[in-house]
Amino acid sequence: MKLGIVGLPNVGKSTLFNSLTKAGAESANYPFCTIDPNVGVVPVPDFRLKLLTDLYHSEKTTPAVIEFVDIAGLVKGASKGEGLGNQFLSNIREVDAIIHVVRCFEDPNVIHVDGSVNPLRDIETINLELIFSDIEILERRIAKMGKGASSNKALAKELDIIKAMKAHLEDGKMARSFECGDEDTYTFLNSLNLLTWKPVIFAANVSEDDLADDGASNEFVKEVREFAAKNDCEVFVICAQIEQEIAELDDDEKKMFLEELGLKESGLEKLIAASYRILGLISYLTAGEKETRAWTIRVGTKAPQAAGKIHSDFERGFIKAEVVNYQELLDCGSYTAAKEKGLVRIEGKEYVVKDGDVVLFRFNV
Repeated sequence: MKLGIVGLPNVGKSTLFNSLTKAGAESANYPFCTIDPNVGVVPVPDFRLKLLTDLYHSEKTTPAVIEFVDIAGLVKGASKGEGLGNQFLSNIREVDAIIHVVRCFEDPNVIHVDGSVNPLRDIETINLELIFSDIEILERRIAKMGKGASSNKALAKELDIIKAMKAHLEDGKMARSFECGDEDTYTFLNSLNLLTWKPVIFAANVSEDDLADDGASNEFVKEVREFAAKNDCEVFVICAQIEQEIAELDDDEKKMFLEELGLKESGLEKLIAASYRILGLISYLTAGEKETRAWTIRVGTKAPQAAGKIHSDFERGFIKAEVVNYQELLDCGSYTAAKEKGLVRIEGKEYVVKDGDVVLFRFNV
């Protein structure tokens, strides 16, 4: 999974990226200090891994990972090449979802590129740049398809869809709010890789004082939440500065620090939970003496395709899957005990793998 972190200059974007990945992306108080997109691979926190590692005394523990891409600060006119706009827009096309960092704090020491804090204006600025870029992509497609569509029914249908989408974008609407009508239209639009088609998670960056009540008393956060609810987006509240401090601590210190702040989870954990929800992802587990590992799949994935995540041979030669829920396995104390109690199920090709399943695949190639 690849997530692109975007936002206007000085909203706390690179500070957040640094703390999430501990990658130390240069963070200075002026636009465009993040010229090349910084990429960081972050392990997905999963408490089940440690419990299963302890149960099996596994030599190795491998979590699922998320790739974060910190993309250069965007300004008005990026789609026309202002600032580092075009570079920004090509980097963002490769991601699965967009994390849009929005400034929801007042601080006279941190300049705002537009002179004042207004999260909805900031969201609109970036959304418009993404819309303009998508319109440009569609205009190029229309110009290419024009001649062929007159003699090809399938092309003509695609051209009609593209024109309808272009009109939708020209109304200032995001591609993801377009009514597809049928699955073929959805599949075709999905293949266009439009920026405004991608799911969006807003990271409302607040001051430390607003963290304890999860931004409930912050008017800016309230505005962002209302906007997100209307537009099928996720929101989580974060303090990038605090996340940076958390990133320097070990696990025990981190737990104490969060408790002192009245928090149950770090911003990274909130972000990963929101990412999994919006992208429809879950994790299943494999466990043994050599390795305990988490594998990320989409909700609704059947056993052979889940097996293919491990190796293509597993999918090609799939015979069956032995499945037990991780908690039932832990409660029994061993795989053998879970089997004796009839909790290990034999599942076939049609089985839909669930979050928290511990799976042993049988295959033959």
